Amino acid sequence: MTGALDGRVAVVTGAARGQGRGHAITLAAAGAAVLAVDICAQIRTVPYALGTADDLAETGRLVEAAGGRCLTAAVDVRDRSALVAAVDAAVAELGRLDVVVANAGVAQGLPEREVSPEEEIWADYVAVNLTGAYNTVQAAKAHLKAAGGGSIIIISSTSGLKGQSRGDVRSDAYTAAKHGLVGVMRAAANELGPDRIRVNTIHPTAIETAMVTNEAMQRWIAANVAVVAGGFGDAMHAGRIEVRDISEAVLWLASDASRFVTGVALPVDAGFAIA
Repeated sequence: MTGALDGRVAVVTGAARGQGRGHAITLAAAGAAVLAVDICAQIRTVPYALGTADDLAETGRLVEAAGGRCLTAAVDVRDRSALVAAVDAAVAELGRLDVVVANAGVAQGLPEREVSPEEEIWADYVAVNLTGAYNTVQAAKAHLKAAGGGSIIIISSTSGLKGQSRGDVRSDAYTAAKHGLVGVMRAAANELGPDRIRVNTIHPTAIETAMVTNEAMQRWIAANVAVVAGGFGDAMHAGRIEVRDISEAVLWLASDASRFVTGVALPVDAGFAIA
């Protein structure tokens, strides 16, 4: 879809590495300028290393190598005022906003030794995974309206379609938040449809990124063998899919090829949701 986004501007959160980086590069290759956002700091309750300022700078270099202009901002999506300021500044510099990819999130995993109370873990996981996406929508919607419409793409998970009990607070909070994103999407799709703003969620199965391959997640997988047996329970027994599989779906939803698609929870999961 070369040129599908020529002249358009996108915001991608959680862009320092993994899915977010892949989405930013894919949108840039299709012609978009990109604001790449990431926290670039550690959250105490998350048992694996998060993206860094160097990672975000590398995303910026890769986006520009793909052909798109790139601005970067170290922002915590839990902080709506900081997110609003970053988006406003990007629009002032780039001229408009057309596409929003609310990708920032944190995943479950088992620390070597638990140091955080359950209440703090729950609060952080819901704040990043659910409230962060809501904040992103709120920070962007006025600019999308000013552009005459656009596309908001919220990255959820198969855990937002199919609840499975793991018996730990990170999994519970992750599943609750990812289900909540469908509610955020449907509410926003109804609110913003008259402004020609489309809102959809994407629900990936396990992806080959640092969020899945880190040691804390591998400990969690080892402790939940029954849950992940058979390729994470997907119908195609694909196991971990690749970032590009999700990025292509993001590009389709960002482009005019999906111009009447809104309010949809789109699985890219090798059949996990039906298995």
